[in-house]
Parts: sequence; C-alpha cells; structure tokens
Amino acid sequence: MKFAVLFEKTDNGYSAHVPDLPGCIAAGADIGETQELIREGIEMHLEGIREDGDSIPQPTTITGYVTVPQDIAG
Repeated sequence: MKFAVLFEKTDNGYSAHVPDLPGCIAAGADIGETQELIREGIEMHLEGIREDGDSIPQPTTITGYVTVPQDIAG
C-alpha cells in the first residue's frame, strides 16, 4: 500500500506528514532520516488502527507538480 507523504524543509531539518493518515507526522535532521521516520510512523499508525478494530483507510491523495513560467515564479 502506498501513501503520499509531504516533506517540508524546516529551519533545522525536514518534517513530513501523511494527508491520508491524520496525525501521522515525523521530523528529522535530514531528508533520509525523515523518510525512515515517516515510514516507521506509517507502520505504527496502521498497527494502531488495526488494534482499535478500525479499517485501514485507502489512500486517496494524488500528488503532482504544476509548472509555471519562470518569469512568473521569479
């Protein structure tokens, strides 16, 4: 199962969150650490959902990029 993860640069590293799993977040010193932590966080989040007897939500977030002309983006 694949979940979209949004990564953001912070003042002291990176943060990540999973739109389809509210509350599933992670932060690390670099992108590699943050990727590992969010993967572990997703696994723990899903285990908690199962333990509560709830259904695992199907991912619905779609990711992509939109290109705008350089003169507009600055």
